[in-house]
Amino acid sequence: MNEQKRYILALNGGSSSLKFGLYEDNTCWMEAEGQVDKIGSANGHFKVRDAKGEILKDHEGSYPDTKEALRELIGWLKNQMDRYPLAAIGHRLVQGGPDHREPEIIDEKLISALEQWVHLAPNHLPASLDIIKNCRDVFPGTPQIACFDTAFHRDMPACAVHFAIPRPLWKEGIIRYGFHGLSYEYIMQQLERLTFAGRKEKIIIAHLGNGCSMTAIHHGVSIDTTMGLTPTGGLVMGTRSGDLDPGLIFFLLRQEGLTVDDLENVIDKRSGLEALSGNGHDVQILLEREASDPNAAEALTLFCYQAKKFIGALAAALGGLDTLVFTGGIGENSPVIRRRITDGLQFLGINLDEKHNKEQEEIISTLNSPVMVCAIKTNEERMIASHTRDLITK
Repeated sequence: MNEQKRYILALNGGSSSLKFGLYEDNTCWMEAEGQVDKIGSANGHFKVRDAKGEILKDHEGSYPDTKEALRELIGWLKNQMDRYPLAAIGHRLVQGGPDHREPEIIDEKLISALEQWVHLAPNHLPASLDIIKNCRDVFPGTPQIACFDTAFHRDMPACAVHFAIPRPLWKEGIIRYGFHGLSYEYIMQQLERLTFAGRKEKIIIAHLGNGCSMTAIHHGVSIDTTMGLTPTGGLVMGTRSGDLDPGLIFFLLRQEGLTVDDLENVIDKRSGLEALSGNGHDVQILLEREASDPNAAEALTLFCYQAKKFIGALAAALGGLDTLVFTGGIGENSPVIRRRITDGLQFLGINLDEKHNKEQEEIISTLNSPVMVCAIKTNEERMIASHTRDLITK
């Protein structure tokens, strides 16, 4: 009799969604995947499909927080345990501080260490820790693995890592960490089948979604990235401001009388496209409204302008550019945004093929473009499963 298959559950909790995948523990072949969307709103959506695309579960619901989204997922999983017995659970962790980058088994010591770094990712780590603790209660004895988003950027040079602040603060962990590392790692694997040696040297990957970042990769190593100490820095995002003049912080605290908590709420949850448009941050909806809504049009213009500017900066850091990749919910799915960002970057050798871009091809640059431009769907859950498998089979 063949031994029953077991599965790795990969959990990827974001600021507005909970994605998950079930992967066979020996091969990491995907058996099922899904997500809970629009966490924090009244019109959430829970959907699961198998490897063939068949819908296993699909319904609307209200998920005020990640805990409720996880409860929905666990309820479905508990009814499927005969079909999908778990070998391990892998988690995407946004931040682990300076001493936790590589994937590691979650135990009480690691949980305690992570709790000390919540202030570096207050919108992500608390929810991730809740997920870990809930999974431990529901699936006692099942190994849990932490996969850190900061690992991909661990070899950045000192000039990219350090802020121009007193050196003793560096030793307290106040450095540039970079994020979206699991996404970047997956995209680099996918580029192996799309590129040839001459186009792998200097790469920029733009992960554009509700959270946005870019990274510059030289010979496979991240040398700079737009997010810094926290996932708030860098590009304009859905509800996050991105980079700000530090003096603005002082002004808001002193002149507007904001508390630190008020300030955090403004910058992380009430800024970005949400603030610029005045009514929502879904890019597709903003595109539909821009012809009649000047605020929506201005929000999109600023978003694309900032992205264009960061591509130029990272190309300068690389000393040139061979490949530009768009990924993330916006980067993968919006030909209009990709075109607007790349318009005017012909001086870098970026030439978009309009037909390939509109038809959502993986390679969207012209045949004679000096820079290859791609739109590649990311899969952080597969990277979580892969790292989890490697660790539990050591």
